Amino acid sequence: MKNDVRECRHACRNTCELLNEVLHRETALLQFYEQIAQQCDYPDIRNFIQDVVEERRKPIEQIVSKLNEMRAKSQIMDGVISSFEH
Repeated sequence: MKNDVRECRHACRNTCELLNEVLHRETALLQFYEQIAQQCDYPDIRNFIQDVVEERRKPIEQIVSKLNEMRAKSQIMDGVISSFEH
């Protein structure tokens, strides 16, 4: 398996590149699980995979929430900075 290492640039403003990458990968993994659940015709395994799908949604929701929080903070900071400009 290829180990694809990302480096934080410490220049987050409206969003975080690393969190966006994590979101992208988590979403792709969730889609993979959903496809597997649809193809599986063994009820016990399908139910297990569907439970995994539900659990995988939680971190995605947390990541989206954190990215939204970052955007909101950035907008607030932009407003504060613009209030000092003439």
